[in-house]
Amino acid sequence: MSFRPFSIIMRWKLRSWLGLMTVVCFVTFTFWKMSDGNSLPYTRSPYKGNRTMGSSEIFTFQNRSIRLLLYQSHPSCVCEGTELASQVPTDSFQAVEKRRAKEYKQHQIRKKTTTDKIILALPNSPLQYPIHGFTVAPMKKSVIPGLALHAGKREQYKVSLSVQKGVLSVSNNLAEVNVEGQGQSKLTFSSTDLKNLNHLLSGVEYTSTVYHINTLDMVLFSFEEYDAIFPITIRRPVVPVLHDPGEDINSLVTIATKTFLRYGELKVLIDSIRQFYPDIKIVIADDSLKPEPVSGKNIEQYIMPPAQGWFAGRNLVISQITSKYFLWVDDDFIFHNYTRIESFVEIMEAVPELDVLGGDVGGNQFYFMLTYDEGDEVEGGCMRRFHQKVHGPLPSFDGCYLVDGVVNFFLARTDAVRRVGFDPFLSRVAHTEFFIDGLGSLMVATCRGLSVGHQRKKLLSKYTKYRFQNNEKAKLAHHYFKNHLKCIKY
Repeated sequence: MSFRPFSIIMRWKLRSWLGLMTVVCFVTFTFWKMSDGNSLPYTRSPYKGNRTMGSSEIFTFQNRSIRLLLYQSHPSCVCEGTELASQVPTDSFQAVEKRRAKEYKQHQIRKKTTTDKIILALPNSPLQYPIHGFTVAPMKKSVIPGLALHAGKREQYKVSLSVQKGVLSVSNNLAEVNVEGQGQSKLTFSSTDLKNLNHLLSGVEYTSTVYHINTLDMVLFSFEEYDAIFPITIRRPVVPVLHDPGEDINSLVTIATKTFLRYGELKVLIDSIRQFYPDIKIVIADDSLKPEPVSGKNIEQYIMPPAQGWFAGRNLVISQITSKYFLWVDDDFIFHNYTRIESFVEIMEAVPELDVLGGDVGGNQFYFMLTYDEGDEVEGGCMRRFHQKVHGPLPSFDGCYLVDGVVNFFLARTDAVRRVGFDPFLSRVAHTEFFIDGLGSLMVATCRGLSVGHQRKKLLSKYTKYRFQNNEKAKLAHHYFKNHLKCIKY
């Protein structure tokens, strides 16, 4: 009698164990049937389920897990200079931070490129496929080039391809090759003849089913235990926008400037320009408190509301330029015998990748280099400016160097600068800020021997009152949000 409770307990445990094993066997059998009875199922799709921007795409191949797509995460950067969060008013910081985070996520989606993830290739693979450069128009059928299988003798060869944003098909059929999944996101080939299999692989066609002007699809290519991933870029072709350079410097370049309360200096500048370039167009943005007419041959003056600011005026000027290039000058510069616009143009025409080419003002060849660490997604990036530092020489041009920013005397491609623009929030003291906004978009260089003079400074009390307004704190808070910066050091 004393062993009875023990036997009851053992019988109960045995029944529970048998019940659990029954459930496990049933689930295993169900999944085995779902996977065509060949093996336990494994996830191949790189886009199933929800994933955060900071996670890797994980693929499970039979009994091992391999990361084929790795997201490039950015750790928090080390700050130098001003911590920008401290420049945001305390009472509005939480609301600003929330809006900033939302805008940055939308920016990441808009600017996502084919290099956002690292694609890994497994060693010793018999699969041949295009690793880079295959671009298709949205929703237009295109043959995937270079697909092939290089494998030893088998009784049967079976390969599959699957995509996420389109469908796959083959136009030709061979009796010796079985094709499954025509016009679907997964296409499978099986054959006993490798030559015929490769013949059909060479004609596989991809058609995107999602319209987007610039996006990416990933192809999963599989044979036995071998798997490979390669990208397809889906991009709408860009229509060229060309500028007719005309037959001389007057149709190729426009001189651009912005003036405020300095009509005496502006007149000296115009007179000096006309001494060397009597017919070139001059475009002026004017936000003086009491505008005065500026007349003359081929001069356009655009009157703004009073004291709108430096960058607002620059935007207005650039919007009115129709030539391929513009030469930016301040209203207190002066042309002299060494001011040769043709020298700028010669270099820019020889190096089509260049967007901005700077010179020197009164012998001061100001230029700088920027370093930028993107930082993490929450805190933001770290920016630093290094005066008189260069990335390296501009090939084939002695005395020319690749930099990130130059002095206010530069020749620029009109369309390139328009794409970056000048932030009208920066109304008074701003220059480096344009080159910060253009970092990664504008190719910038500086050259010795491209010179303009600087008029002797005059003390203008009203001009000085507006010119040197103390808005540094607001400007730094603006960088915190707009450029998603954690800190900056000038």
